[in-house]
Amino acid sequence: MAFFNGGGRAPGEILTRFQSAERPMPVDHTFFEFGSVRYHVQASASDPENVYLSISTPSLSHEASPSTGLPEFTLQEARKMYHKFAEIVEPSKEGYALTLKLNFSGLTRPKDRAKAVRQVSLLQSVVLGSQLKHLLGSLGSSGATKLVYNHRDPFFVSRTPGKIKAIFPMRFRDDTDIAVATSFFQELQDAGNSYAKAPKCSWSAIPPPELRGESVQHLTTNGGFVSFDIFERHVKRKRAAKTAWILLNFQAYVKYHIKCTRNYIQSRMRKRQESLAEVIQNARLRGGDDKKKSQVRKKSKRRLFSLGKAKKLQKGFRAVIDGIKRLRLRIRVKALDRFRRCFVVPKLATKKHNYLRLGA
Repeated sequence: MAFFNGGGRAPGEILTRFQSAERPMPVDHTFFEFGSVRYHVQASASDPENVYLSISTPSLSHEASPSTGLPEFTLQEARKMYHKFAEIVEPSKEGYALTLKLNFSGLTRPKDRAKAVRQVSLLQSVVLGSQLKHLLGSLGSSGATKLVYNHRDPFFVSRTPGKIKAIFPMRFRDDTDIAVATSFFQELQDAGNSYAKAPKCSWSAIPPPELRGESVQHLTTNGGFVSFDIFERHVKRKRAAKTAWILLNFQAYVKYHIKCTRNYIQSRMRKRQESLAEVIQNARLRGGDDKKKSQVRKKSKRRLFSLGKAKKLQKGFRAVIDGIKRLRLRIRVKALDRFRRCFVVPKLATKKHNYLRLGA
């Protein structure tokens, strides 16, 4: 959402550091922001209260160019915004469209100075928003007007009865970006149309009828065309500048969203890959433990088998020994039988006596 804030971080940071410095220091710094916006900050140690801020932006209006300066309605908007602590220097610094002379000495409270610095950081949105707001109010009844905020991604605005239509040809470099953008545009179309106060959004793979007659180069896209229907309530008073700034940065926001989506998908894929690798590693470790356990079990089985086999052999050996013993007991020697017969003791005859029972 950084593209929709409308403020530049660099001018605010430089002005804040300059004000918070203990000693006055000279500043002469040139820097770029958002690719095509150029700033120049200049201040001297002898006159630290006055700071000169120059800006050069791509002009949306055909009436203005960097050499001739900004149109009058843009200058009026800047005077209205910064009249409390700044004034417009004419002519502007060479090579820049607008130069402001900032003097914060009249703002005694730190809160007021911080608010003024935030307003200065909105200079780009004030300049470009005022131009687009003027163009939206001065469009003809037919035809489309080409606007170039980014040289790579121009867009078109056209006026129809009761509304203004902004059309964005979308171009992407990668097939993955096209797939993500197509899904995003479809969801934006479904979700945006569910709110009554929001501009109606539509997406089409072919050019809309408002772009008939435009060159083929401008109509050649791989991401289709996104259109917004802007009604009068969207450009009233303070809403006009915000609506203009959102339209100017819509294409940049789409690319930012796609980049974040791809990073999110890739991070989820990496996490999923790491979790699967961890599962496989744990399975390998468990498999090694199972192999060790199976080997231990096999060894124990072998030991039990060897012990059982030894016991069986021992039992068999004992049975053989017992059988041999029995065979040895059954062996008879004939000479011993004769010797036994010689020493046979004769049996004595016993006589039975019959006794009478007394008292019978």
